[in-house]
Amino acid sequence: MTGAVIVTGKSAGVADDSSFDFTTNVGSLELNTPILTASGCAAAGRELDNYFDITAIGGIVTKSIMLAPRSGRATPRMAETPSGMLNSIGLQGPGVESFIENDLAWLQQRGARTIVSIAGGSADEFGKVAAKLRVAGGFDAIEVNISCPNVEDRGQVFACNAEAAAQVIQTVRRNSDNRIPIFAKLSPDVTDIVEIAASVAQAGANGVSVINTLLGMVIDTNSMRPALAGVTGGLSGPAIRPVAVRCIWQIRSALPDLPIIGMGGVRSGHDALEMVLAGANAVSVGTSIFNDPSAPMRIQNELEQELRSRGFSKFSQAVSYAHRDVDHTFQIAASTDVANHADEDWDFISE
Repeated sequence: MTGAVIVTGKSAGVADDSSFDFTTNVGSLELNTPILTASGCAAAGRELDNYFDITAIGGIVTKSIMLAPRSGRATPRMAETPSGMLNSIGLQGPGVESFIENDLAWLQQRGARTIVSIAGGSADEFGKVAAKLRVAGGFDAIEVNISCPNVEDRGQVFACNAEAAAQVIQTVRRNSDNRIPIFAKLSPDVTDIVEIAASVAQAGANGVSVINTLLGMVIDTNSMRPALAGVTGGLSGPAIRPVAVRCIWQIRSALPDLPIIGMGGVRSGHDALEMVLAGANAVSVGTSIFNDPSAPMRIQNELEQELRSRGFSKFSQAVSYAHRDVDHTFQIAASTDVANHADEDWDFISE
């Protein structure tokens, strides 16, 4: 938990000095900034590099890679929804060998921090992908997309079953370099996300990525048929952010030492701050990239300003700050944003 407190003294919302420490540790993974791309929204970052320097953000989380090339689902496979979108891409990709030869090699040459997202239809397939990555090297962490269906169990999503989720993580951990941190990407479509988080942590995950998309569906009222060829798809965008914040909060409350990468509907630094206050050690930006390819860099700059305006001098002070004990010192600030009390003598300092 943070050691920042509010005390009377200097002008509101101004850090003590002009420097700002934006570094964060997500388990053993140290990042220069807490902003990442979200898997599936920016391929391997090559296109985004035309809009901003991808080495200036915390890192690139790649599109989920599978063992063999995959064409994905039939079209149409994307549909807009109020405050979001549905996708039914179906994990289209070139396969792990092509990924290593082309995308991973480019990321390594470019000097970007890289988290490789992997997927599979069985625990064994996840293990084989991890083994090939172990031989290749040249990346910083693995994100295990256990939110895809288990083809050996009638399409049951791994992340919806604590035992199945743990089995995948154990297999990936066995086939990975022990120095490489592993993050399990969790689904919100469960009764108790804390149970799944605890299960993967016990199985060897170094942290969790929260959340993946929610299962949704759209009916085209002109054709009077499902809008997606695959019928259902993953809902992303601003509509799911409150769900993501709730999941982050619940996991942080139950598992205070488990590193969390938050994601889901982040469009601004203010949105990212909400996840950080709930307990996220880093934040991934996804769907907003489709509208604004420079979103990760913009959101990173906005997040720094949001933190500075509240008096934080380093990012780590804000992580889990909403979980702090409320006493008389905080009661005045509890009902409104500290930054709005410009006429009062409030400031943040470290204990």
